[in-house]
Amino acid sequence: MSRPDNSAEVRRLEELAFRGWPALESRDLAGWRQRFSRGYTKRANSINALEIHAQCNSEIVATLEAPYLALGQSPAWRLTPLAPPAMAPLLAGRGYRTIERSLLQVCPLHAGFTADAEVKILPRPTPAWIDAFRTHSPVPPQHAETMQLMLAAIATPAGFAFVEEAGQPMAMAIGAIEGDHMGLFDVLVMPNARRRGLARRVTESLYAWAWGKGARFAYLQVVATNAAALPLYEVQGFRTAYAYEYIVPPPSCPPSP
Repeated sequence: MSRPDNSAEVRRLEELAFRGWPALESRDLAGWRQRFSRGYTKRANSINALEIHAQCNSEIVATLEAPYLALGQSPAWRLTPLAPPAMAPLLAGRGYRTIERSLLQVCPLHAGFTADAEVKILPRPTPAWIDAFRTHSPVPPQHAETMQLMLAAIATPAGFAFVEEAGQPMAMAIGAIEGDHMGLFDVLVMPNARRRGLARRVTESLYAWAWGKGARFAYLQVVATNAAALPLYEVQGFRTAYAYEYIVPPPSCPPSP
Protein backbone atom coordinates (compact mmCIF):
# COMPACT_ATOMS: atom_id res chain seq x y z
CA MET A 1 0.00 0.00 0.00
CA SER A 2 1.43 3.40 -0.95
CA ARG A 3 2.24 5.73 1.92
CA PRO A 4 1.91 9.51 1.72
CA ASP A 5 4.84 11.56 3.02
CA ASN A 6 2.69 13.46 5.49
CA SER A 7 1.65 10.90 8.07
CA ALA A 8 0.63 13.71 10.43
CA GLU A 9 -2.03 14.77 7.90
CA VAL A 10 -3.28 11.19 7.62
CA ARG A 11 -3.51 10.96 11.41
CA ARG A 12 -5.44 14.25 11.53
CA LEU A 13 -7.91 13.07 8.90
CA GLU A 14 -8.26 9.73 10.66
CA GLU A 15 -9.14 11.43 13.93
CA LEU A 16 -11.68 13.65 12.18
CA ALA A 17 -13.30 10.61 10.58
CA PHE A 18 -13.31 8.68 13.87
CA ARG A 19 -15.26 11.49 15.50
CA GLY A 20 -17.42 12.19 12.45
CA TRP A 21 -18.73 8.60 12.55
CA PRO A 22 -18.32 7.80 16.25
CA ALA A 23 -18.07 4.31 17.66
CA LEU A 24 -19.95 3.54 20.85
CA GLU A 25 -16.66 2.58 22.50
CA SER A 26 -12.98 2.99 21.62
CA ARG A 27 -9.85 1.57 23.26
CA ASP A 28 -6.25 2.45 22.46
CA LEU A 29 -3.56 -0.19 22.93
CA ALA A 30 0.03 -0.51 21.66
CA GLY A 31 -0.47 2.06 18.91
CA TRP A 32 -3.81 0.64 17.76
CA ARG A 33 -7.41 1.77 18.23
CA GLN A 34 -10.16 -0.78 18.73
CA ARG A 35 -13.63 0.48 17.86
CA PHE A 36 -16.78 -1.25 19.09
CA SER A 37 -20.39 -0.61 18.07
CA ARG A 38 -22.21 -3.91 18.52
CA GLY A 39 -21.31 -5.03 15.00
CA TYR A 40 -23.00 -2.13 13.16
CA THR A 41 -20.81 -0.95 10.23
CA LYS A 42 -17.20 -1.94 9.56
CA ARG A 43 -15.83 1.51 10.29
CA ALA A 44 -17.18 1.49 13.84
CA ASN A 45 -16.14 -2.12 14.55
CA SER A 46 -12.55 -2.28 13.38
CA ILE A 47 -8.91 -2.29 14.48
CA ASN A 48 -7.02 0.80 13.30
CA ALA A 49 -3.37 1.81 13.49
CA LEU A 50 -2.60 5.15 15.12
CA GLU A 51 1.08 5.26 14.18
CA ILE A 52 3.57 3.57 11.88
CA HIS A 53 5.46 2.24 14.89
CA ALA A 54 2.44 0.45 16.38
CA GLN A 55 3.24 -2.95 17.83
CA CYS A 56 3.23 -5.60 15.10
CA ASN A 57 3.50 -9.30 15.94
CA SER A 58 1.35 -12.38 16.41
CA GLU A 59 0.84 -11.63 20.09
CA ILE A 60 -0.66 -8.18 19.50
CA VAL A 61 -2.88 -9.60 16.75
CA ALA A 62 -4.33 -12.11 19.21
CA THR A 63 -4.67 -9.47 21.95
CA LEU A 64 -6.47 -6.97 19.74
CA GLU A 65 -8.81 -9.56 18.26
CA ALA A 66 -9.78 -11.19 21.55
CA PRO A 67 -12.54 -8.71 22.53
CA TYR A 68 -14.24 -9.07 19.13
CA LEU A 69 -14.12 -12.85 19.31
CA ALA A 70 -15.57 -12.70 22.83
CA LEU A 71 -18.48 -10.69 21.38
CA GLY A 72 -19.01 -13.26 18.61
CA GLN A 73 -17.69 -10.91 15.91
CA SER A 74 -15.17 -11.60 13.18
CA PRO A 75 -12.28 -9.14 13.74
CA ALA A 76 -11.89 -6.54 10.98
CA TRP A 77 -8.55 -4.84 10.45
CA ARG A 78 -8.71 -1.45 8.77
CA LEU A 79 -5.22 -0.89 7.39
CA THR A 80 -4.43 2.71 6.45
CA PRO A 81 -1.01 4.19 5.57
CA LEU A 82 -0.48 4.52 9.34
CA ALA A 83 -0.34 0.72 9.74
CA PRO A 84 3.13 -0.81 10.22
CA PRO A 85 4.39 -2.17 6.86
CA ALA A 86 4.74 -5.66 8.32
CA MET A 87 1.12 -5.99 9.41
CA ALA A 88 -0.45 -6.74 6.00
CA PRO A 89 1.97 -9.61 5.22
CA LEU A 90 1.61 -10.90 8.78
CA LEU A 91 -2.16 -11.13 8.39
CA ALA A 92 -1.86 -12.56 4.87
CA GLY A 93 0.38 -15.30 6.22
CA ARG A 94 -2.40 -16.25 8.62
CA GLY A 95 -4.85 -16.66 5.75
CA TYR A 96 -6.58 -13.29 6.08
CA ARG A 97 -8.09 -11.66 3.00
CA THR A 98 -8.96 -8.16 1.83
CA ILE A 99 -12.71 -7.63 1.53
CA GLU A 100 -12.80 -3.96 0.54
CA ARG A 101 -10.55 -1.12 -0.56
CA SER A 102 -11.73 2.41 0.17
CA LEU A 103 -10.49 5.94 -0.39
CA LEU A 104 -10.42 8.93 1.90
CA GLN A 105 -10.92 11.97 -0.29
CA VAL A 106 -10.68 15.68 0.50
CA CYS A 107 -12.15 18.70 -1.29
CA PRO A 108 -11.72 22.46 -0.72
CA LEU A 109 -15.06 24.14 -0.13
CA HIS A 110 -15.98 27.48 -1.67
CA ALA A 111 -18.85 29.92 -1.89
CA GLY A 112 -19.83 28.53 -5.29
CA PHE A 113 -21.57 25.56 -3.72
CA THR A 114 -25.23 26.54 -3.37
CA ALA A 115 -28.05 25.16 -1.27
CA ASP A 116 -31.03 23.60 -3.02
CA ALA A 117 -34.40 24.85 -1.74
CA GLU A 118 -35.80 21.32 -1.76
CA VAL A 119 -33.03 19.96 0.47
CA LYS A 120 -33.74 20.33 4.17
CA ILE A 121 -30.71 20.43 6.48
CA LEU A 122 -31.96 19.21 9.85
CA PRO A 123 -29.97 19.75 13.08
CA ARG A 124 -30.93 16.27 14.24
CA PRO A 125 -32.57 13.26 12.58
CA THR A 126 -36.35 13.34 12.66
CA PRO A 127 -38.45 10.16 12.93
CA ALA A 128 -39.06 10.33 9.15
CA TRP A 129 -35.31 10.69 8.47
CA ILE A 130 -34.51 7.74 10.74
CA ASP A 131 -37.22 5.58 9.19
CA ALA A 132 -35.90 6.34 5.68
CA PHE A 133 -32.32 5.61 6.75
CA ARG A 134 -33.29 2.31 8.35
CA THR A 135 -35.18 1.29 5.23
CA HIS A 136 -32.78 2.37 2.51
CA SER A 137 -29.33 2.09 4.10
CA PRO A 138 -30.54 -0.55 5.03
CA VAL A 139 -30.16 -1.07 8.78
CA PRO A 140 -30.92 -4.59 10.04
CA PRO A 141 -33.50 -4.60 12.85
CA GLN A 142 -30.95 -5.82 15.39
CA HIS A 143 -28.81 -2.73 14.73
CA ALA A 144 -31.58 -0.11 14.81
CA GLU A 145 -30.91 0.96 18.40
CA THR A 146 -27.15 1.11 17.85
CA MET A 147 -27.64 3.20 14.72
CA GLN A 148 -29.68 5.77 16.62
CA LEU A 149 -27.12 5.91 19.45
CA MET A 150 -24.32 6.52 16.95
CA LEU A 151 -26.26 9.25 15.14
CA ALA A 152 -26.97 10.93 18.48
CA ALA A 153 -23.24 10.80 19.31
CA ILE A 154 -22.19 12.82 16.25
CA ALA A 155 -20.85 16.10 17.63
CA THR A 156 -22.63 19.30 16.66
CA PRO A 157 -22.87 21.05 14.36
CA ALA A 158 -24.27 18.17 12.36
CA GLY A 159 -26.55 18.42 9.36
CA PHE A 160 -28.97 15.70 8.31
CA ALA A 161 -29.90 16.42 4.72
CA PHE A 162 -33.30 15.19 3.55
CA VAL A 163 -35.38 15.45 0.39
CA GLU A 164 -39.00 14.32 0.37
CA GLU A 165 -41.61 14.33 -2.39
CA ALA A 166 -45.30 13.78 -1.66
CA GLY A 167 -44.32 12.53 1.77
CA GLN A 168 -41.87 9.96 0.41
CA PRO A 169 -38.10 10.10 1.03
CA MET A 170 -36.03 10.77 -2.09
CA ALA A 171 -32.46 11.36 -0.85
CA MET A 172 -30.45 11.96 2.30
CA ALA A 173 -26.93 12.41 3.67
CA ILE A 174 -25.06 13.43 6.82
CA GLY A 175 -22.60 16.27 7.34
CA ALA A 176 -20.48 16.50 10.51
CA ILE A 177 -18.40 19.62 11.13
CA GLU A 178 -15.29 19.84 13.26
CA GLY A 179 -13.13 22.92 12.97
CA ASP A 180 -12.64 23.80 9.30
CA HIS A 181 -13.58 20.32 7.99
CA MET A 182 -16.96 18.74 7.23
CA GLY A 183 -17.24 14.98 7.00
CA LEU A 184 -19.73 13.68 4.44
CA PHE A 185 -21.36 10.37 5.34
CA ASP A 186 -24.04 8.02 4.02
CA VAL A 187 -25.24 9.69 0.83
CA LEU A 188 -28.37 7.79 -0.17
CA VAL A 189 -30.66 8.27 -3.17
CA MET A 190 -33.73 6.05 -3.22
CA PRO A 191 -34.11 3.75 -6.26
CA ASN A 192 -37.20 5.52 -7.61
CA ALA A 193 -35.46 8.93 -7.42
CA ARG A 194 -32.22 8.20 -9.26
CA ARG A 195 -30.98 10.01 -12.38
CA ARG A 196 -32.43 13.29 -11.15
CA GLY A 197 -29.22 14.83 -9.80
CA LEU A 198 -30.26 14.36 -6.20
CA ALA A 199 -26.85 13.14 -5.02
CA ARG A 200 -25.30 16.36 -6.30
CA ARG A 201 -28.07 18.52 -4.89
CA VAL A 202 -27.92 16.92 -1.45
CA THR A 203 -24.14 16.96 -1.16
CA GLU A 204 -23.71 20.51 -2.47
CA SER A 205 -26.43 21.73 -0.11
CA LEU A 206 -24.39 20.26 2.74
CA TYR A 207 -21.21 21.92 1.42
CA ALA A 208 -23.04 25.28 1.34
CA TRP A 209 -24.37 24.71 4.86
CA ALA A 210 -20.88 23.81 6.11
CA TRP A 211 -19.32 26.83 4.38
CA GLY A 212 -21.79 29.04 6.23
CA LYS A 213 -20.60 27.54 9.50
CA GLY A 214 -16.93 28.15 8.79
CA ALA A 215 -15.86 24.85 7.24
CA ARG A 216 -13.40 25.22 4.38
CA PHE A 217 -12.77 21.58 3.48
CA ALA A 218 -14.89 18.44 3.12
CA TYR A 219 -13.75 14.85 3.43
CA LEU A 220 -15.46 11.56 2.70
CA GLN A 221 -14.78 7.83 2.63
CA VAL A 222 -15.84 5.96 -0.49
CA VAL A 223 -15.42 2.40 -1.70
CA ALA A 224 -12.80 2.38 -4.45
CA THR A 225 -15.12 0.51 -6.84
CA ASN A 226 -18.09 2.88 -6.42
CA ALA A 227 -18.39 3.84 -10.08
CA ALA A 228 -21.58 5.82 -9.46
CA ALA A 229 -20.21 8.14 -6.78
CA LEU A 230 -16.58 8.70 -7.79
CA PRO A 231 -17.24 10.77 -10.95
CA LEU A 232 -19.51 13.14 -9.02
CA TYR A 233 -16.95 13.63 -6.27
CA GLU A 234 -14.22 14.24 -8.85
CA VAL A 235 -16.27 16.96 -10.55
CA GLN A 236 -16.92 18.55 -7.14
CA GLY A 237 -13.18 18.75 -6.52
CA PHE A 238 -12.44 15.74 -4.35
CA ARG A 239 -9.01 14.13 -4.59
CA THR A 240 -7.76 11.00 -2.87
CA ALA A 241 -5.61 11.68 0.20
CA TYR A 242 -4.98 7.99 0.89
CA ALA A 243 -6.45 4.51 0.53
CA TYR A 244 -7.17 1.86 3.13
CA GLU A 245 -8.27 -1.77 3.18
CA TYR A 246 -10.45 -3.96 5.36
CA ILE A 247 -8.84 -7.31 6.07
CA VAL A 248 -10.62 -10.17 7.84
CA PRO A 249 -9.91 -13.79 8.85
CA PRO A 250 -10.90 -16.67 6.57
CA PRO A 251 -14.65 -17.44 6.72
CA SER A 252 -15.70 -19.89 9.41
CA CYS A 253 -12.12 -20.14 10.55
CA PRO A 254 -10.89 -18.56 13.78
CA PRO A 255 -7.46 -16.88 13.70
CA SER A 256 -4.52 -19.13 14.47
CA PRO A 257 -3.02 -18.73 17.96
